Amino acid sequence: MTSPFTLTTWLAGLEAPQLGRVLALRNDISAPPEPHSLEELAVRLLRPGSVALALPQLPLPCLQVAEVLAALGTPLPRDVLARTLGVTAPAATRELDAVLGTLADHGLVWPDGDGKLHLAAPLRQAWDAPLGLDAPLEVLLEGMTSEELRRLLVTLGIKPPGTRQQRTAALREHHRDPERIASVVAKAPSCARELLEHRARSAPQHTEFIVFGAPQADSRQGERWALDRGLLVRNRHGYGPARMPVEVALALRGPDWHAPFEPVPPAAELVAVAAGQVELETAAAATAFAAHTASVLSVCSSAPPARLKSGGVGARELGRIRKAAQAEDVVVRIVLETAYSVGLLARDGHRVAPTEKYDAWAAQEPAAQFATLLQAWWNLPLTPSQARDEDDKALPALAGAPPCDGCLQARNGLLTAAARLPEGLGVRVATDLGPLVEWHRPLAHPTVQDESPFATAVREAELLGVIARGSLSPLGAALLASNAEELAAECRRLLPEATSTARFGSDLTAVVSGTPAARLAELLDRTADRETSGTASVWRFSTSSIRQALDAGLTPDEVSAELAAIAEGPLPQPLSYLIADTARRHGRVRVAPAACVIHGDEPSLLAELAAHRGLNSLGLRQLAPTVLVSAGTPDQTLAALRNQGYGPVAEAVDGTVRIEKVPPRRVTAVPSPRKSSAKAGPGLPAHQAAEASTTVDTRALAALLLNAPPTAPDPDPLGTGVPFGTDTEEIVAGYAKQLTYADVRQLSHALDAGTAIRVEYVAASGSRTVRTLSRLALDPPYLEAWCHLREAERVFTLSRVHGVMPV
Repeated sequence: MTSPFTLTTWLAGLEAPQLGRVLALRNDISAPPEPHSLEELAVRLLRPGSVALALPQLPLPCLQVAEVLAALGTPLPRDVLARTLGVTAPAATRELDAVLGTLADHGLVWPDGDGKLHLAAPLRQAWDAPLGLDAPLEVLLEGMTSEELRRLLVTLGIKPPGTRQQRTAALREHHRDPERIASVVAKAPSCARELLEHRARSAPQHTEFIVFGAPQADSRQGERWALDRGLLVRNRHGYGPARMPVEVALALRGPDWHAPFEPVPPAAELVAVAAGQVELETAAAATAFAAHTASVLSVCSSAPPARLKSGGVGARELGRIRKAAQAEDVVVRIVLETAYSVGLLARDGHRVAPTEKYDAWAAQEPAAQFATLLQAWWNLPLTPSQARDEDDKALPALAGAPPCDGCLQARNGLLTAAARLPEGLGVRVATDLGPLVEWHRPLAHPTVQDESPFATAVREAELLGVIARGSLSPLGAALLASNAEELAAECRRLLPEATSTARFGSDLTAVVSGTPAARLAELLDRTADRETSGTASVWRFSTSSIRQALDAGLTPDEVSAELAAIAEGPLPQPLSYLIADTARRHGRVRVAPAACVIHGDEPSLLAELAAHRGLNSLGLRQLAPTVLVSAGTPDQTLAALRNQGYGPVAEAVDGTVRIEKVPPRRVTAVPSPRKSSAKAGPGLPAHQAAEASTTVDTRALAALLLNAPPTAPDPDPLGTGVPFGTDTEEIVAGYAKQLTYADVRQLSHALDAGTAIRVEYVAASGSRTVRTLSRLALDPPYLEAWCHLREAERVFTLSRVHGVMPV
């Protein structure tokens, strides 16, 4: 008997370049191992987490072939795989070989010396029912007794062998012959035949719970006939739905049925595109986005946006930033999310403000600024411009969405699809790349707001210059190659340097071509209102904008001097007149801080009060011969004046004298002690109850307290530090800060027991809903569950769960 062919055996036969390719495609394995550690490498390659990392990177035909191998079981002869996929033509055969080569490069499928294909065991768990098929017959027969196998064989007209193993082999051999299965089904009653044909083409039904009690009765006519012949199998106790073995389902689907196999990406309408046109459009898009980025972050620097109580920056603040920066909503969202991810923005209490890192970033050239945010966009585990959730409610920016690997794969698939287009060609419309993304990355996640496949990802890529003229730009090629140096070089080549001067017009405008330098943009934002932003930015001066600069502490001479320093020529006369006219009217009315006013008819008396040293604590200031203002409250001022021997009176709002009436002070009456009750208190005799009102026997009281039964509720570990009941309680309590200890215990019990629960949930949009959840899975800081409100799998943030109720 030969030893089984394993992944270690296959790896040992690879040459160094092939082994290096397998390691390079697995992100979790960095360096090639020594020859003696091949077994350890095989164990690492077969980890479920490692397989899960490789799956999202595979195109559609790879997943289709892997699904067939998972459904039919391995080792599987290659000709059986080809026949199941309907691969007969030479071209299709070559394409199948290429797909198997890709799966082998990822260490997911490997051939042995006999030409049979082996599948990584964790990959079988990627599908609940691959190809809509259930488990093989051998698996379904595991709990069946030898006597039950004998009855099945007798019913099929097969002489049963002696041992259970031989009987299993005989039944398996019978079911592997499609013609024999078809012959048996042809003799079946019409109800059984219809049932079997329907089950062969529908996905199996899996039960989530075990129901105790009587075994399940045959729910449909003809099911008993199929069970007696092994065409359907129920577990040995008779619980759960009847299951159809893979061999039976494939036989009933017929020889004309083939598993789906699409080795060629869908066709798209292509047009010729010159490399120069791609670079021009890329440079224009990147320059415009860099300018918008500077303006958005400049607005956030001057007036940091406020955060919602539920988290994130809401629609009102986004609208304010959009208007001030003259940028689209999608651009504002991308800038905020990317800047936040690289630490240019951070939470500051109830606001989101620039950090010290922002100052260093703002001092860089536009190319370096843009490269930083472009790399951040490429690595964002979310879709930054997504503005609506699955319930079509507005989503705030910076809401802390759960990490989404499918969003990363959407961007990766988009650039991969564009890179695979023939050289010199691009799609006529950029959104035509969406179907290609579905083929290159079938596990990628489109957003709910997409009107066409991956329209949001395409729009973001166009705004950033990653996709231009329906093809991959030099910036996109550098991102796809994960080459940071090449990306920085392309940004320097395509983006102009920052502009440090502005052209001032007699129409009170300032025009800046390209991306304005940080100092230039900050100065113009302080003294003028931005009208447009992009490849050329325009600011307009007005009385209100100049007044705003003066309010911020600049003098008229400083405004004129700083504007003259950035002007390409002398300041226009209308602007100089505007500054002078605004400065002349600025400060004609002054507002002084005061808590109360002191006035009288004698100027000398008021002057005496202002100069009195004993009243220095009031901060008295003389505004007129008969008017003083005080920093103290009216009551404090009255008391201070009276302490110095003056006789002031209080005045009401309407100017009349306010008479102060002080109510007489009284002491609250203390109730007299209660008389002794005729009834004895709990635990005390009747004759002792009367004495308890006047005399306390400490020894008797201590004994009574020690002997009292424990009636207090369980201690709250959130407040006392007492250990939690289970590890699940401790994990849930660490993240679900809004829940009481009772709610934490209830939710933890539902997780441990696998029962349904009802929660009160506050979404990222701020809406509050009550949802019934089942099939709970804890993935801190998130809770994965089946949402009965949406009838779909959903991911919930534990910190947004505000209440728990039983179902």
